[in-house]
Amino acid sequence: MIQSQIIKKPLITEKNSILAETGIYSFEVDRRASKTEIKSAIEKFFQVKVQSVNTLQCRGKARRNRFGISKPKYWKKAMVRLMPGEKISIFEGA
Repeated sequence: MIQSQIIKKPLITEKNSILAETGIYSFEVDRRASKTEIKSAIEKFFQVKVQSVNTLQCRGKARRNRFGISKPKYWKKAMVRLMPGEKISIFEGA
């Protein structure tokens, strides 16, 4: 897979901004991507050294509407721990 296809978007929330101060950054990634593919994509795209990658399969909540229940969107979340002293600039000031 290509790096731009693996990393879909950074997840910038209040909880993730607190984790970013400790060197852990969260991204929404492709559901088929493995940990090694995610690690190499982050290292090449942001020019940082990755210490570890944890992944989570997130299930979307089922929504009710007037036509019944809509199917949830499933997605994959990657929590990337960087080596000490490394930072990703897009999370700074968020």
